[in-house]
This record gives sequence, structure tokens and C-alpha cells, in this order.
Amino acid sequence: MKAPPFTLAGAAPAAPVPDALRNFDTLPDAANVRLPVVAALFACSPATVWRRSKSGSLPAYQKLSEGVTAWNVGELRKALRGETWQ
Repeated sequence: MKAPPFTLAGAAPAAPVPDALRNFDTLPDAANVRLPVVAALFACSPATVWRRSKSGSLPAYQKLSEGVTAWNVGELRKALRGETWQ
């Protein structure tokens, strides 16, 4: 079985881009996005997102329900621009 031409032999296929990331610029500031989107926006691992959120260098997460954690789009945009979000 041959690997597709766009991946390295033995490498895992790339994960699909979440719709929320693809459409981030069109989301309202009141929208919320989940962990994979935040990690992609800040080019870091999920563990780094958690660590930075807890230390205050990224906006705080919000628990929407049991097992559902999200970040506010408006606050993330401010952080990406280097502005204060708190």
C-alpha cells in the first residue's frame, strides 16, 4: 500500500481544518470556539493553550457544560492583536 503523494511515508494524515477556524474571520465576537481552533490560531499544542489560559497569557476558557469548554472569539481576536482582553 502506497502513501498518498502529499504525505511522508509513515506520517499520519493531516487533520481536517475545523469549520470554526476556516470561518474565524466571519464569526461574531460573541461566538465561542473549542480547543483545536485556539491551538491552531496560536500555533501551539492543546497543552500549551491550557497552560497559557491558566497563567493569563491567553484569554480564560468558559465551561459551557459538562465536558464542553470554549473560548470567546472576541477575546481571542484581542489577544491576537496584542490588546488586553480582560
